[in-house]
Amino acid sequence: MIEVIFESPSPFAFDGTMLESIDDALSILPEIYGNINHPVKCIKTTMPFLDEKTPIEPLSVLKAGIEAMDNQTKDALAEVTKLSMNLTTPKNVVLILQKCTDVYNNILNSDKKSLQAISNRNLIQLSTGLSANVENVLGCDNAFKQAKLESPIKKMDAMLAKTVSNTLTISVDMVHFEELIKSLLLSQ
Repeated sequence: MIEVIFESPSPFAFDGTMLESIDDALSILPEIYGNINHPVKCIKTTMPFLDEKTPIEPLSVLKAGIEAMDNQTKDALAEVTKLSMNLTTPKNVVLILQKCTDVYNNILNSDKKSLQAISNRNLIQLSTGLSANVENVLGCDNAFKQAKLESPIKKMDAMLAKTVSNTLTISVDMVHFEELIKSLLLSQ
């Protein structure tokens, strides 16, 4: 069992059971959260996008993860814009921040395509989009490393990288559209 020192942002219900903490979610939903690299991060980022009517299954957690990634990317983009506009930010840092802006816009575009791939039940397009985010999320930090500068948004990038990792793992290892299509056809 993973020791958790953070509590979830709010209580959450699953199958009529109130989940008061991240430990509760880990114990009830091990098939999802127990099989990813950053389970606590996944729970904390996806819970705000899941309500008690949403079935807690890989596909719904994946969608919530992509929405969380989108929000984190928009926050990073806002921070990059703020830093770029700050007159005290050195010009060489501003140039790198422009690269970061491109990186974050690429992630947002990839997220949009990934959500479309889910709607179309296209696992290849989904995996391609989320895999691209792995490279995208490293782009900003790598640009600062190449310039031998400390990234002012290193923590945001690290958090975003964990979300990217979680969504990719869920999509590759847990989402199987063929099974979903069969179950939909059988229910009709």
